[in-house]
Amino acid sequence: MRILVVEDEALMAELLRRCLVENGFAVDVAPTGEDGLWYTGESDYDAIVLDVMLPGKNGFGVLREMRAAGSWAPVLLLTARDAVEDRVRGLDLGADDYLVKPFALAELLSRLRALIRRGARERPAVLTVGDLSLDPATRSVVRDGRPITLTAKEFALLECLMRRPGQVLSKSELIEHVWDFTFDADSNVVEVYVGYLRQKIDRPFGTQSLRTSRGAGYWLRDDSADRTARAKQAGHAQGVL
Repeated sequence: MRILVVEDEALMAELLRRCLVENGFAVDVAPTGEDGLWYTGESDYDAIVLDVMLPGKNGFGVLREMRAAGSWAPVLLLTARDAVEDRVRGLDLGADDYLVKPFALAELLSRLRALIRRGARERPAVLTVGDLSLDPATRSVVRDGRPITLTAKEFALLECLMRRPGQVLSKSELIEHVWDFTFDADSNVVEVYVGYLRQKIDRPFGTQSLRTSRGAGYWLRDDSADRTARAKQAGHAQGVL
């Protein structure tokens, strides 16, 4: 999933970026409120980590303008101020959660996963398409009862596809949500990683769930019914023999 971090403290911003990247997120970082607003106007994010105490336009102002512009990505506010009035103000302006500094990175990750699940679309805790399941919290993938080991980018690509099963996602959409803002959209990285995924989630299981829609993009289908039918046909054939 793709995250925007709006944080003016360079060390904190880098710490958050590294933590999120290591956990499979694509991350953009904005050092000011104005930059944060520009990013939200240019791209769709699955969640936003927004510091309240920003130079110039503070986090409350950024949040107000985001919501007024129709940007409804889940927002996790970060602040060193623990006053009830500040928390109430942020939540009333449209924030989805609030975390007071200092905080544990594990808690921040857990809160972000919760916000993503509560997004505009249905976001179950464990994603399932046929006999393929993916758990964002434990970063585990299982097919037909067998665990599958994926790299961080393979996991992120599969998660993006599994959040929209049956829907064709273009190459640019996949790059936007799995890589970062400055990534070269003309590269063949999507094709390469789709190939990696097929080697791990389809070929060992005799499935073809990760499909190509020529000229349009890629999509994930539930082929469990097809597998059952093939198994029955094989059983009948063996019985005949």
